[in-house]
Parts: sequence; structure tokens; C-alpha cells
Amino acid sequence: AVVSTQSTGGAVDGGLDIPHSSKRFPGYNTETDENNAAAHRARILGEHISSYMQTLLDDDEDAYKRQFATYKKEGIMPDMIEGMYTKAHAAIRADPSPAAKKEKPEGYKPKSYRRPRMSIQQRKGRVAQQKAAFLALH
Repeated sequence: AVVSTQSTGGAVDGGLDIPHSSKRFPGYNTETDENNAAAHRARILGEHISSYMQTLLDDDEDAYKRQFATYKKEGIMPDMIEGMYTKAHAAIRADPSPAAKKEKPEGYKPKSYRRPRMSIQQRKGRVAQQKAAFLALH
């Protein structure tokens, strides 16, 4: 089975025993057959995001505003990304249990996009309407 590299890496870092190969992780060099832990750590802590943010900030302000609007609204700058990820990892280690789900209000019904089933009379009536509309156009 194919498993996402990030999810596998996160699960292994979290202590789960998942059979995997370190060749799939960022920082692995196929020529030397070695794993660069610093490159892997940089990827985990979002340095690639930080450098991309900085590139957009320097080169194309409009693209930066479009791509990172939420970060900008929250006041997150490129040099703050690593700290943000470190803080998130620390919070997860402190309490790894998932957040409680919100209770749904009384009478909540999820939106359904399915068309309700029609009776035979409704189907025949619909066909008659479509025929009449088609014949009126031609």
C-alpha cells in the first residue's frame, strides 16, 4: 500500500511502528545512499514555506498577498514559520488527544445534494413537460 511520506514520517516521529524506508523522506540522497537529517528537519519545520514566502514578498507582492492572505491577517511573517511549527509540535506532544467535536444543534440535518426519488406519475409528468417544451421550440 502506498502511504503518504509526510503522514508516515509524522506517525513514526510520534512513536508508531510503521514499516517504511527512509529513502522516501526529504533529505535522502540517492547517490550517496545517506539521509540528511538537517534537510529533513528543515522540511518538517517549514523552512521551504518560509523561503517561498520570502521570495514572493521580495518579487511579487500581489502573489504574496493572494497566496498567504491568512498568514498576513494573523501577522505571521516568513521568519516566524519555524517558531510556529515548533510551538505546534510542542502542543501536540503535551496533549496528543484530539480536540473534542462540537455538539450538533437539535434538529441538525446535513445538506443533501441528492434529488429525492420521484414516483412513476411524477416521472411521466416530467417527461410530458419536457416533450411539450421541446415541441414548442421546434
